[in-house]
Amino acid sequence: MPRKKRIWFTGAKYHITSRGIRRTSLFFDDDDRLEYLRLLKQTKLLHPFILHTYCLMTNHIHLHIETIDHPTGTIMKYLHSQYATYFNHKYHYSGHVFESRYGSELLDSVEYELEVNKYIHLNPLRANMVQDLHSGVRPPPWTNAIIFSVRRTDFGCQQIILSKIGENPPSSRNAKG
Repeated sequence: MPRKKRIWFTGAKYHITSRGIRRTSLFFDDDDRLEYLRLLKQTKLLHPFILHTYCLMTNHIHLHIETIDHPTGTIMKYLHSQYATYFNHKYHYSGHVFESRYGSELLDSVEYELEVNKYIHLNPLRANMVQDLHSGVRPPPWTNAIIFSVRRTDFGCQQIILSKIGENPPSSRNAKG
């Protein structure tokens, strides 16, 4: 049975998820996460898109992207094939790194988009990977939640989300969603 064709159009916004095969770790150390982020930036240069939000958990990832010229399939195929090559080479593995085809949800309203961003940003809190998103201590770059709070723009797109919720968004300090 053929797979359902994904909806794509210029300016479409998606919540992208992907998990390690058999729910195993995608990232064993900070170097793995940094490599994924490096590849994410490289992918963004080769297949332009807007990255609104990201979160790298231990065994899965969340991305909130907006397409420009390329469908999500082109973007994710490049990103994940490059990361799989890196991962398999580093750990002397072979075969699949990601469990299955990436998941993508079309974000069809501003309200849903904001809800997804909240979910993505609070994911490390819920998993007890961090105690507070806004403690002033710069955590490793596993999520861009801290970038939002200090107005840094490694990917140059955080202001778009902030403009939708006002200049002083509600604090997520110690929030569990």
